[in-house]
Amino acid sequence: MTDTLPTAEAAVSEASSDSSQSPQHPRQLKRSIGVVGGTLLTLSCVTPASTLFVVVPDLFGSLGTATALTIAIGSVLCVAVAFCYSELGTLIPSAGGEYAMVSTLAGRLAGWLVFVLSLLVVMIVPPVIAMGTADYLTPIVHLNPSMTGAGVMLLATLAGLLDLRANAWITGIFLVLEVIAAGVVALLGFTHSHRGLGSLTSMQVAGTGGHTDTVTAMLVVSGLAIALFVTQGFSTAVYLSEELENPRRNVARTVLATLAISTVIILVPVVAITMGASDLSELTGGDISSMVTAWSNSAVGTFVSLCVALAIINAGIVMVIQNSRVLFASARDKAWPTPVNTVFSKLGRFGSPWVATLAVGIPGAVLCFVNLDTLYGVTGVSVTGMYLLVAVAALLSRRGRHRHTHAWRMPLWPAMPILLTAVLAYILTQQETSYLLWTGGIVAVATLYWVFYLRPRRETRWLVSIPEDQQA
Repeated sequence: MTDTLPTAEAAVSEASSDSSQSPQHPRQLKRSIGVVGGTLLTLSCVTPASTLFVVVPDLFGSLGTATALTIAIGSVLCVAVAFCYSELGTLIPSAGGEYAMVSTLAGRLAGWLVFVLSLLVVMIVPPVIAMGTADYLTPIVHLNPSMTGAGVMLLATLAGLLDLRANAWITGIFLVLEVIAAGVVALLGFTHSHRGLGSLTSMQVAGTGGHTDTVTAMLVVSGLAIALFVTQGFSTAVYLSEELENPRRNVARTVLATLAISTVIILVPVVAITMGASDLSELTGGDISSMVTAWSNSAVGTFVSLCVALAIINAGIVMVIQNSRVLFASARDKAWPTPVNTVFSKLGRFGSPWVATLAVGIPGAVLCFVNLDTLYGVTGVSVTGMYLLVAVAALLSRRGRHRHTHAWRMPLWPAMPILLTAVLAYILTQQETSYLLWTGGIVAVATLYWVFYLRPRRETRWLVSIPEDQQA
């Protein structure tokens, strides 16, 4: 972590050995969206409704009535995370997102490890969400979840090749539909309540044989890794920072507004579902579509299901857009051998990194055939580890030349990132061993790549660049 980055000017000079970009002008994306467009895209990546209907049911299965409490705690933690992202994203406005921020502030090895964790997240999350499409198309047609998820990923990949401004409007329309669906579920749940607000802290889940089990504090802590994932998409604002107008101001606005809106859209329906489920077994089962149909009628249930299916497609489009920017930025910053960097840094006629888009979307379609529980577990560990390294970088954000850089500054620094670091480290220790081993094994391989390829070529490889118009 002590192997720090060269200055922006030195990085540009050292990049001259690659023909994929001009040494004086590294390839950079076009600034084409403001706060509204960025917020629409970022909210669509959080995809509150599809998260509510695809990820939250699994939390109901393990946490029962404690699900809303766990998500609420996760959302509070995410406020501290959002503060870190807002400050670092305005200091280092790069399409590389977390890895650009951490590399610049905490050293190149730390940045590389963050990149690997973020790559795991961006490759796994879209197929996890996409596989939920089949469940919500059931009122119309019965489909294989894996095949349907793969189809959604390929459709999202095609949409990701278009101009970013066009995608902002497409995803904005879909976002309205998913917010309506979440609102309908919340209204029906509250109007058909079977239990009071006290049930939200009753800490009960349906066990085997009709018994009621108690949700322990350790189960809640373990569930926080997935709860952090529930609102994780607000980081998209940082990935889009090269395409946001006036990122020094708009990145923080987009991050914080997105977290606030998505928390409301997700948490309010979760509370309503907890109160409205007819019994503990129904709540633990997590079949939200059946609950909606029982609270209303089949027509309303079908409408909500179709809105959710569109929300999932919407999420796939935005996630592919975001993830392709990460891969594009890694190629521009020389993370790979020269031929790979050249290919991944290519921009298409619409200004999108088309090869990187295909490289993200097609493997995502393949991952739709991997065990879902494993994908959830690895994602939770990766998100927690990534947030942990971002919090460490936030502790270093006000030293040296960054102390006087014009940027959004978080309140309660350094107490906020110190507390966040401690909490996230503890959450990691409470995750299942198999998921820690899977993630740790991938990180170990990535570290070997750093030791044997990147570090010996540190003058020409892994050179994180900041767009010229935003350099301090």
